[in-house]
Amino acid sequence: MSWVAFAALSLTALVAAFIQGAVGMGFALILGPLLALLVPSLIPAGVMVMMLPLNLLVMLRERSALDWFGAGWITLGRVGGTLLGLAVVAAISGPSLTRFVGITTIAAALASLAAPHFNPGRGAFAIAGLVTGITETATGIGGPPLALVYQHHPAATLRSTMAGCFLVGEILSLGLLACLGHISPWDISSAAALFPFIIAGAAVSRTLHRRLDPGIMRLLVLGFAIASGALCLTR
Repeated sequence: MSWVAFAALSLTALVAAFIQGAVGMGFALILGPLLALLVPSLIPAGVMVMMLPLNLLVMLRERSALDWFGAGWITLGRVGGTLLGLAVVAAISGPSLTRFVGITTIAAALASLAAPHFNPGRGAFAIAGLVTGITETATGIGGPPLALVYQHHPAATLRSTMAGCFLVGEILSLGLLACLGHISPWDISSAAALFPFIIAGAAVSRTLHRRLDPGIMRLLVLGFAIASGALCLTR
């Protein structure tokens, strides 16, 4: 990885961690397309390794608001989705992966923008976990399906529950990817090199997350995601 690429990824990871810590989603939507363009070998494993400390910090910060019922059904669906995601990883690579990340990013952002108000039950939670397992295992991007089912819950519940589901799901996905030989020591060390910037972004979000308008931040995240996804498709 060149120094220019590392500097760009460091700054983007800092901003993305701040946004996810404040809004509950956005890290992979923002960083994923840039990784697909600069260092595609870090998708999907590198993205998930980077998100481990971020999601742990966010979950612990607001653990009292975590929705254990929804998280349980999401995790159950995530198991099946992870296996399907592994099939996607085995089927695509290189330029095809970059295009897949672009399409997935745009589709996820548009789905988040168009989703109507509804009260999710166990079926909706399980389906969200299934879709998240597929997209995050294949591309590192899994936030929008969970944001859809929690978009009308209190902000603290959305942030803590999504972070907890991500954490458990990422450990599951990384374990299976490692067993199949899709993770290298370089992937882990490169991702870990960005940990200080990710932790710094999460720490700053801790002091500001109650002062930010989550609706405006969410729209900015999704708008950036659509633009980034389009760039992946035109590369």
